[in-house]
Amino acid sequence: MEFNPIRVLLSGVICMVLSGSAFGQNAFEAGLRRDIDALATSAGKPHELYPNDASQGIMVPSGWGGFGTYLFGFLGGAYPEVYTDKKFDLIAAAGISVGDPERFVNFSVSVNVGSLRRMTDFSGNFSISRSLSASSSISVGGLQLLASPIQSDAPGATFYLAFSHAIQSLPSRTPGLARLSYTIGIGNGRFLEKSERDMEAGKGKYGTAVFGSVSYEIIRHMNLNAEWSGMNLGFSIGCRPFHSSLSFNIGVTNLTNYSADKPSMIFSMGYPLSLNRNKF
Repeated sequence: MEFNPIRVLLSGVICMVLSGSAFGQNAFEAGLRRDIDALATSAGKPHELYPNDASQGIMVPSGWGGFGTYLFGFLGGAYPEVYTDKKFDLIAAAGISVGDPERFVNFSVSVNVGSLRRMTDFSGNFSISRSLSASSSISVGGLQLLASPIQSDAPGATFYLAFSHAIQSLPSRTPGLARLSYTIGIGNGRFLEKSERDMEAGKGKYGTAVFGSVSYEIIRHMNLNAEWSGMNLGFSIGCRPFHSSLSFNIGVTNLTNYSADKPSMIFSMGYPLSLNRNKF
């Protein structure tokens, strides 16, 4: 099965939708709760910075999870697909997220449509996240679960562990948030096993299994992201315009000769719809 940047895009961006857009949707409520909780702490204790509210990647999962109960949707695509002459294709996903990762855990589950044009290639994802502090979080999850071996190019189910941290010495232009953050993780499947076309091209059988990203806020609500997917290098711009929860990403992947035969442009957009509002 060939390596397909669209599937990598889908795998990573599900978690980006959960971490970036959902956090933005609930930033006000979370901020109020943190202010109330802070009354029980010492007055001189410095507040930790949270990750900023723009999308922090497009290719790899994040250690950050969602917050509260909400539905979310995603639309994405890539052009051109590697090792083929196929045209641009769209993919989509939808799911639900529940739970507070600061008090317990956040759990999300979603369904992918790998080929939106033909409404085929269905699979599932899940993610469980836990905040270690305001500045750090960890997540475990599964991607492209129960995918059809006939329709999907996935090397089987992918499972991963990811850790994310917001750098405290570089505050964002938005108070309480950080300008710089990073993610490092490890996984099998999509992060480890190269495609048959890669192997035929002499690029080896395995990727690194280790993935990661670095995200830096260039202007308010807009990040420049560099990512290693376990298979290849990519760069993207993530933004959250109009002071809304809508998030956009656009970038390029397959920039090295480690896998694939050419670079691909990738894009995504996602939106969460909150089902609850905390009142204080």
